[in-house]
Formats: sequence, C-alpha cells, structure tokens
Amino acid sequence: MKVVVVGAGAVGGYFGGRLQEAGFDITFLVRKKRAEQLREHGLVIQSPAGNVQLTPKLAEDVGQIGACDLVLLAVKNYHLQPLLESIRPLVERGAKVLPLLNGVEHFNILSQAFGKQAVIGGLCQIIVTLNGDGHIIHTSKVHDIFFGALETEQAEFCQQFAKQVKEAVMPVTLSKDILVDLWSKYAFITAFSGVTTASRLSITEILKVDATKNIYRLLLTEMQTLAATKGIMLATDFVEKTIERMGALPDGSTSSMHQDFRKGLPLEVESLQGAAVRLSQQSRLNLPIITTIYGLIKPYEQGTVN
Repeated sequence: MKVVVVGAGAVGGYFGGRLQEAGFDITFLVRKKRAEQLREHGLVIQSPAGNVQLTPKLAEDVGQIGACDLVLLAVKNYHLQPLLESIRPLVERGAKVLPLLNGVEHFNILSQAFGKQAVIGGLCQIIVTLNGDGHIIHTSKVHDIFFGALETEQAEFCQQFAKQVKEAVMPVTLSKDILVDLWSKYAFITAFSGVTTASRLSITEILKVDATKNIYRLLLTEMQTLAATKGIMLATDFVEKTIERMGALPDGSTSSMHQDFRKGLPLEVESLQGAAVRLSQQSRLNLPIITTIYGLIKPYEQGTVN
C-alpha cells in the first residue's frame, strides 16, 4: 500500500516511520526546512518500542508524487486549511484521507473539501516530540492509532489497511465505533489541555488541590454533555475513569498544549476549546467552565503575548 504522510514532525514522522519499517511504501510531503533536516540526519526514532534510523522518501511538492492509496494527515489544525489544495491531487487520484488531528471539526472541513467518501475516521494516542536535530523522541509505551469507516463504502478499504498494518510495531486498531473513540479523545484532550494551560500547572499539581481538581472534573462533565447533544454517548464512568488515569501519570505530566505554551508556540485553542464553544452554541448548551478556559487561553493562540 502506498501512503503519503503529510507532515513529518513528531507525530507524522513517528507513525510514518513505523509504517515504512513495516514495509509500506511511504512518501513524506514536507516543507523545505524539514526536508533538509531529514536528508542530513535521516528519520531517527528513539522509543521504548525500539530505536530506528530510516532513509525517508521525501517530496516538497505534491507534483512529485504519483497516485497513492492513503494520505496520513499529521499536522496541527491551524496548518490544515493551507494544505487542502496540496492534498487535492492525491484525493482526485483515488486516495483516502486518514487524519490524526486533534478535535472533531476538521472532519467537516475535509469532507466539504473532498467529499465524505474520501475521509476516514482516525485518531492517535502518543507522547512524542522533536529534539534539536529533528530526531523523534517517543517517551512512553503508548503509540496507538485507531481508525474506522465513517461511511459504509469505506469498510472494505479499512479492512484491507487493517490486514496490511499488522506487521507494524505500534498497535493500529480498526475501531468498532470510531465516532465514540473520536469524541472520547476530544473530550479528554479539551479538558486536559484546557485546565493545564489555563492554570500553568501539571496535572499532578491540579489533582492535589480539591478546588482545582473539581474544575477539571467539571470540564470533563461539560464535554461529556456536549458529546451527548451530538448523539455520542461516552461511557457512564468517563469522568471518574479519566481522573483516575490522570492520577497514575508520572509526576509533572502535562498536556502538549501546555508544553507549547511554555515554549511560546501557537496553540490549538480554536480546534479544541473554541470548537467546543461553537458546537455548544449549535445545541443551545451552556458550557460555563469551557467558555471561561477558552477566554483565558485565547490571547496566547499565536504564541507568547509580549
């Protein structure tokens, strides 16, 4: 199966590299600066699941790529719109699009651009970053992809991909209900990123203070309620199980948004908290905690405020 990975940063580089390691024909569609870095150092992954150094096949323009079967989209949400026209020729040649972006609004954006049949449901779970040399540093045992058909006609393609990806070192799961999985992650990451970034605290510190811990609980509850208004019923113990899982993380653990905030980088506030506010307004639902968190983080959307 021929796969084009759009974005060879931490997430795209990791999963694309693992697919290449498993025998997939992988092309990375990247910007010039990242292409130069990968040509100099190769695609280097350091991981508890095994270190690997690969020679990646690179393209800086979609015109350098022929037909492919799948586009693995692994970029920040705020980079999505400018990339749509780059992806279009690949979709027109028959490729499906599997996005590994945070949030849920991007599915509508992609479906409107390419049609519902082209867009498969997908998400990933991983803690990964790039070091100064552009090496991919994977720091936990979690490195999962979940995917599934959003349209009945996609079922056969999903089955084929599931069979071919079994040799990969990371778990790739064909979901029985990808919409529930998507909303479970969206609810989790919106609350987690929101409370850590707005408070400037790790989840360890947040859970130590009852009043602050309760803010986190209310955020999760609001997200579960929002999902229900969209016909997505999360597990009845979603809130408490999530808090329990966060309590088991190593001391000092925090969200990727909080890490980006510390570095003065742009934040995905619109695709997470902002999207929750917009979706709640569609359902005439009041989300006071999320709305407050959104307002506190929004000024830092483009990076550090001077």
